[in-house]
Amino acid sequence: MPKPPRVAALLVLGLVAGCSTAPRTFPSSGAYLANASVQLTPNLNISLEKMVFWGALAGAAYLVYDPLTPNWEIEEAQLSPVQYHLSMRMKRFYAGGAGEAQQAFNQRAKDIARSSGAADYAVLEYSEGLESSVLGSRRVSRGVIQLTGLASDDAGKQHPAQDREGVVE
Repeated sequence: MPKPPRVAALLVLGLVAGCSTAPRTFPSSGAYLANASVQLTPNLNISLEKMVFWGALAGAAYLVYDPLTPNWEIEEAQLSPVQYHLSMRMKRFYAGGAGEAQQAFNQRAKDIARSSGAADYAVLEYSEGLESSVLGSRRVSRGVIQLTGLASDDAGKQHPAQDREGVVE
């Protein structure tokens, strides 16, 4: 598999080669957009060119910002039967929610405890910070939780009073 700098160099070379064979005038004949406009009121009309431009700009902004995606992406790893490591990263472009790292961490810890049958959890480690990159920094949060109040039976063992279908005799 080619390395990323090699792939980028090949793409640039392809673009340069494509530009050298392109016609000198763009478009070569005719217009891509009709010279039309929408009459909203007797005194206000909007050209099709402006509608396409602002629609494309709004679409690009929506793709980058995407208000429907969660603010935090959470990865978890089970360290032992009762310990979990949670690693969270905030999305790069957001409008609000920068101070909710601990709240999101605690909510995910509660979900893990509930699904594991634990009564509660204890936070063993927790940290917040910034992760730098070319496109700007991202908020990150990491921590380790330990489940507490688990039943004395092991999760993988069957209770002696239950048969193979899980029905109590």
